Amino acid sequence: MGQSEQEPPPPSDPRLPPGQRARRGWPALHYGPVPRFKPLTWDLQVFGATASAEKHSWDFDGFTALPRTTVRADLHCVTKFSVLDSEWTGVSASVLLELAPPAEDVSHVMVWAEYGYSANLRLADFADPATILATHRNGEALTAEHGFPVRLVVPGRYAWKGPKWVRAVEYMRADRRGFWEERGYHNLADPWQEQRYSHQEEPGDGPLR
Repeated sequence: MGQSEQEPPPPSDPRLPPGQRARRGWPALHYGPVPRFKPLTWDLQVFGATASAEKHSWDFDGFTALPRTTVRADLHCVTKFSVLDSEWTGVSASVLLELAPPAEDVSHVMVWAEYGYSANLRLADFADPATILATHRNGEALTAEHGFPVRLVVPGRYAWKGPKWVRAVEYMRADRRGFWEERGYHNLADPWQEQRYSHQEEPGDGPLR
């Protein structure tokens, strides 16, 4: 029986953050249309406050040649479903940080995706060993609806912090709200603290509006 066909665990499963329920299958939720992948023009960029003050870029072949890793991690959607025990394969975010180091005073990153979608993260969350620029789930390439060719997976945050169709990472010296954070979602998005909405933020949780 495949991973998506297994019976979900009971709501009391300790892997489930508060308010979440395990979901059979993997719903495809996103804002806007699914972009068309163009391998000849696709690239992944790292820019902003890099240590060298230069932009770094990989074309599709260059990106797929980077060292690859697999992590087992759960995915928690702010709409209150969780997909448990997935194996994500791709390029660890730490590889990008090594190949394109940030300046010493960088504190946050903005991850950019197709159509200008963005999600901000603390540098520590992006550098976490489990954070991965995923190309495969459970041994199969991501579908277009789920983010092919690359989506970010940040296991310690709600899933909106892991954009589909990633195209760039911007190093920042100060925090700045991303797409959903500007529209009322919590700046930190810790599912274990149930940080869903900006009205729950405490002083210091995010930049001023």
